[in-house]
Amino acid sequence: TMLRLENIVKSYSNHLAVDDVSFEIPEAKIFGMLGPNGAGKTSTIRIITTITRADSGQVFFKGKKLSSEMAMQIGYMPEERGLYKKMKIGEQLIYLGQLKGMSYADARQETINWLTKLDIKEWWGKKVEELSKGMQQKTQFIATVLHRPSLLILDEPFSGLDPVNANLIKEEIDLLHKNGTTIIFSTHRMEQVEEICDSIVLIHKGKNVLEGEVKAVKEKFKENLFEITYNGTLPSLDNFCTIVKNQGQTSTLQLNEGVRSNDVLNQFIQSNTPIIAFQEKLPTLNEIFIKKVGE
Repeated sequence: TMLRLENIVKSYSNHLAVDDVSFEIPEAKIFGMLGPNGAGKTSTIRIITTITRADSGQVFFKGKKLSSEMAMQIGYMPEERGLYKKMKIGEQLIYLGQLKGMSYADARQETINWLTKLDIKEWWGKKVEELSKGMQQKTQFIATVLHRPSLLILDEPFSGLDPVNANLIKEEIDLLHKNGTTIIFSTHRMEQVEEICDSIVLIHKGKNVLEGEVKAVKEKFKENLFEITYNGTLPSLDNFCTIVKNQGQTSTLQLNEGVRSNDVLNQFIQSNTPIIAFQEKLPTLNEIFIKKVGE
């Protein structure tokens, strides 16, 4: 386990931002921290990064109680920009690398490597205020990964990026993951989570209301729905399922209790109706999210 949170509570004045949150993140996995704005995600992240302290509860990093020294092994990319607007990009990245314990020489070499890798070496002498929002986001990403953290926390990392640059950063995240980096991905964009995360926790009103592997969560909330595409006429299926939706030659079916998918397929075969495609329809994380938050 890379990170474990036990019964974390955090209040600001009379607002309970984090309410008894517990979860753990396996090493070398991409973990999605989901929730609407104001759910308590950022407050939880600030406790993990030792920016603030929990009122009660404990955080363990690699099996040991989290300390500020351990935070040097964490890279945090906040949703809001954390760069000095008047400072030049090259100097700024070297400086931020040194704050994370790198020598000047190592920080300079890593800065050159990353600027070259992302094809933005000409930015070295530019000030942050001269860059677009998307370009600032790329610079922020380099600052986050420069010191090679073992735990990477990305809060809405694709905010302000066009599709080409979003895909570029996504590829770099995937490469870091393959090389053993554990990643927390904080967002309210469910489709991104479905695409890249192994496991999730859903936080709502300061509480974690759902946790588990993405596949297992989707299995848990499935409603026995299947989609079938065929040629010809739909056979009689009254004893097997309810037709939820018909769209041309594609139908969405909800199987009755005890009915197997093969039973439905047999009906099509026996009626000589050619089957083009047949698949189970698992709920999207977005649908699960709306259901849980609605409750």
